[in-house]
Amino acid sequence: MSGDAGDAEIGARTDAYFNRTKAVVGRFGDCRVTYAFFLRRPVIAACGLMTGWLAEVARARGLELECEPCFAEGDWVGAGEPLVYVSGSFAGLVDLETLLLQKLGPACVAAHNAYQMCLALPKARFLAMEARHCAGFGMQEIMAYAAAVGGRAAQREGALGFTGCANDATAHFYGAAAGAGTMPHALIGYAGSTLAAAEMFHDAFPDSDLTVLTDYFGLEVTDGLAVCRRYPELAASGRIGVRLDTHGGRFLEGLDPQASYAVIERHAPGAIRRYRSDAELRHLVGTGVSAAAIWHMRESLDEAGFDRVRIVASSGFGVDKCRVMADAEAPIDVVGTGSFIPDTWSETYATADIVAYDGVPRVKVGREFLLRRVAGQGADAAS
Repeated sequence: MSGDAGDAEIGARTDAYFNRTKAVVGRFGDCRVTYAFFLRRPVIAACGLMTGWLAEVARARGLELECEPCFAEGDWVGAGEPLVYVSGSFAGLVDLETLLLQKLGPACVAAHNAYQMCLALPKARFLAMEARHCAGFGMQEIMAYAAAVGGRAAQREGALGFTGCANDATAHFYGAAAGAGTMPHALIGYAGSTLAAAEMFHDAFPDSDLTVLTDYFGLEVTDGLAVCRRYPELAASGRIGVRLDTHGGRFLEGLDPQASYAVIERHAPGAIRRYRSDAELRHLVGTGVSAAAIWHMRESLDEAGFDRVRIVASSGFGVDKCRVMADAEAPIDVVGTGSFIPDTWSETYATADIVAYDGVPRVKVGREFLLRRVAGQGADAAS
């Protein structure tokens, strides 16, 4: 077995009371149980990593399991609705619960966040950039998988969704062979100028599209246009993008509060003429990568004749920011984000309860709702 699927790793990582229960069951006799897995909040069904790992363990242990998904991958799931039922040997399953829950809850909530973001900006493509925000590869894999599931769910409703990620190891979730991305700030610092960094990149990867990061020197417009003028053929063919990643400590080049309000007035006056929270105002007309900053960049590119140059936006693009951008009709072509990772981790806590022992429905008081789909029984079966 690979990774955390080995018995020694499972025993070390699961909760001690499950290991002790396994020992008790081994002493007093095994039985066949049915587990119900669920979350207490609405989510998008993203069970594939969990069920795939369970199948790997079952093969290694020689277990015969029945796994009954209640929803297709990417379906919307209401709070408390069972996501999947798993039936099999109690002794073979009991020590797996902790690790199964780890792989289920965060994935379903992150998929829900990704789905909401994609629907808010259906004409933008999303690039998953979660790795730097994750506590190791295990979390990174779950988050990348979740963004892919949520993105595909949004694609079924007409959005472009998540179309790639920044890492080779998780690119397969998006049907790609490798991660996407061109340059970090470090390359621009090394090159000494934004234009020089673009030239180095194009020289090293002449067949790749060029997305230039423009905020290093605080000259997003000036440096973006300089790259477009250096490579007019690439710009005319839609192979150049300018990535805006301006930090929240300053305005994008050419903007201040008054100019930011004026930009939004020109393009989406309705977005600014009603009550807004402080956070919404920052997303609209504040510092950093605001809706005003994106519109200002689009104006500058178009006025210079580079109407086919794409705008890539990053920096804090979560569900709320995407909704504000949609309200302002911000002309974003691609969003680079890791902010689909849940902010409130208590919402990601998945739960599992055994709901049948040797075919007899039985569950703790208050969880009778989980019995609805067990062997055709209703909630009264526990009485």
